[in-house]
Amino acid sequence: MSAMKDLLEEIAKALVDHPEEVQVSEVEGEQTTVLELRVQNDDLGKVIGRQGRTARAIRTLLSAAGMKIHKRFVLEILE
Repeated sequence: MSAMKDLLEEIAKALVDHPEEVQVSEVEGEQTTVLELRVQNDDLGKVIGRQGRTARAIRTLLSAAGMKIHKRFVLEILE
């Protein structure tokens, strides 16, 4: 499991009411890695935040951490 996947999982678990339902899968691409986040439907709003602010903040963290290892990460929040 990659460090970015772990990072996303820890952030998501801290935000939601049902941390046991958090699932993160990684789809490796040539230059981009897609991190797919699944949470319980009740917790979707907590992960996305008001006007997407929380999701945007998580994406910013992923891109900043990705710069260090020269990889691009994309967050997809799945229902």
